[in-house]
Amino acid sequence: MSAMGVQGSLAEMVRQADRDRYLAALYAPAEKRAPLLALFAFNIEIARIRDLTHEPMAGELRLQWWRDAVTGGESTQTAGHPVADALNGVIDAYALPRTAFANMIEARRFDLYNDPMPARNDLEGYCGETAGSLIQLSSLVLDAATAANHGAAAGHAGCAHAIAGLLSMLPVHCGRGQCFIPADILAAAGATSEDLAGGGPGEAGIRAVTAMIALGREHLAAFERHAHALPASLRPAFLPAAPLRAWYRAHERAGAGIFERHVKPSPISMSMSVFRKAIFGWR
Repeated sequence: MSAMGVQGSLAEMVRQADRDRYLAALYAPAEKRAPLLALFAFNIEIARIRDLTHEPMAGELRLQWWRDAVTGGESTQTAGHPVADALNGVIDAYALPRTAFANMIEARRFDLYNDPMPARNDLEGYCGETAGSLIQLSSLVLDAATAANHGAAAGHAGCAHAIAGLLSMLPVHCGRGQCFIPADILAAAGATSEDLAGGGPGEAGIRAVTAMIALGREHLAAFERHAHALPASLRPAFLPAAPLRAWYRAHERAGAGIFERHVKPSPISMSMSVFRKAIFGWR
């Protein structure tokens, strides 16, 4: 497949599976779009492994393949895999730290099992290693000279974005007995992970969700305090955070319905939020 064909394939993959980040890539300089799409496609690949496998061991093998692919494992042949080939090209071209990708992959091991999320700190660590790292790596592609100065903003934006995504995925997670709401938040709300998996969350489950929304908004507010200082060159890396206020409002309004359907703002609302922040930034 030609380079243009690969780029088109990755763009369509990201457009279908991760519209927030697809929109963000469109506002990046033309020469940066393909590298960003490769990063986002890699994230999709490792994030959907649980959905593509029936047993944790099969998922572990897929994660190991990706770990070898990005760290240079001798047993892995990546030639011909469009995402892996594109990703390795971006890593080399922009001198991205391969350990960051290895850490992203390791964090995704949690997805394969139905183990409880122990505490808020563990959830924040998971969000930081996944969504937060993706923002930091995108920043390095966009403007390596200034990226290091905005690590705190990336961490908070990543947590806010990941928590919003986890809330939207509640019906799927609960349906398979998986719970990303930390055990300490559940306990404070008087709920258990078993309550949520049972399909009838009750008042305690709604209190736990309300606490998760509050945690996401806390990180969003912290990000926005940093966002005023973001240079325009880094803005596309943070654009997935643009619609988050609307996301959390939608989650809050959904009430118990958040356990029954995928709750997210309308595509038009999200597109407009991204457009405004892309043009004017966070004021």
